Amino acid sequence: MNLELSPEQAAVRQLAAEFVDREVAPHAAEWDRREAVDPGIVGALGRLGFLGLTIDEEYGGSGGDHLAYCLVLEELGRGDSSVRGIVSVSLGLVAKSIAGYGTPEQKRAWLPRLTAGEALGCFALTEPGTGSDAASLATRAVRDGDDWVITGSKIFITNGTTADVALVFARTGGPGHRGITAFLVPTDAAGFGRREIHGKLGLRGQATAEIDLDGVRVPDAARLGAEGKGFSIAMAALAKGRMSVAAGCVGIAQGCLDAAVGYAGQREQFGRPIASYQLVQRLISNIAVDTAAARLLVWRVADLIDRGQPFATESSMAKLFASEAAVRAANDALQVFGGYGYVDEYPVGKYLRDARVTTLYEGTSQIQQLLIGRALTGVNAFA
Repeated sequence: MNLELSPEQAAVRQLAAEFVDREVAPHAAEWDRREAVDPGIVGALGRLGFLGLTIDEEYGGSGGDHLAYCLVLEELGRGDSSVRGIVSVSLGLVAKSIAGYGTPEQKRAWLPRLTAGEALGCFALTEPGTGSDAASLATRAVRDGDDWVITGSKIFITNGTTADVALVFARTGGPGHRGITAFLVPTDAAGFGRREIHGKLGLRGQATAEIDLDGVRVPDAARLGAEGKGFSIAMAALAKGRMSVAAGCVGIAQGCLDAAVGYAGQREQFGRPIASYQLVQRLISNIAVDTAAARLLVWRVADLIDRGQPFATESSMAKLFASEAAVRAANDALQVFGGYGYVDEYPVGKYLRDARVTTLYEGTSQIQQLLIGRALTGVNAFA
């Protein structure tokens, strides 16, 4: 694994950093308070090519490799994880799934719009009764001639209220993972209802929705991949998605490090800057080590993907460590700030709230431990 960035990767990282410092970070607290990011940010992400990374230029993508993709998500996570989530889901889970499993017609219909930021996608897997046990989902799709009729509900769906297309997973066969099929459902279809979830602990600027599918009719041409292969499509998307979340967590940790170092050098107590006290330096050094370790784990996953090597276990490792590290980093940074860290004049409180959910979605920390354990021992603890 080469730890030195190529000129192209370095340029992408610099572009993302400048964009975040100019267009994201200054507004993060305001978006958090009003529970909505500026919708114009989507078009800006598209114009910069951030919504088309790793997608072929033939379909409007901006190409690039997965390390460049992770570098962008890291910077977005540093600025506002709500913005990072837009990219992780619309590009990372939806557009990449279309690119990997879609027909030429599906790719032409959706990818140019998604990569340009003219449309957004959401990943409709989680249900009120099925979170970690995704193979037990209850949403059903019944064949009716050349169409499918989908009925059910989904919850905690990122981009759910703003998406133009939902990648919906529904049961088309018997119980278990072999009976699940994926569909590309336009959100303006009759019977597609959505309600935004408010009052979240973190990621308040991110549109999170509950979705109701009341007899939504789509043609068989909307089916993504083969019938009964939806679960494998979902798991493949989540394996890469865990890398995306982990990259965003590196950004949170880096933001905490930058904030803590800056504040400790300015804040004085007992006649000198608090950076001169040993226990403050311990807090800062812990953040720095966690950040560096998490970054290397994420870069390893990107490197494996770009070389066409197996990566799922490494992605679980990166997601497990980086999400927990981001929580530790934010908690330590808040301690450096003291009481000032508890108000939103400073970013560390928001970092802590945003970091906390990363240990829950796209596979909880406990699910990652079971996945890693299964890979190492060959014993399935899910059974």
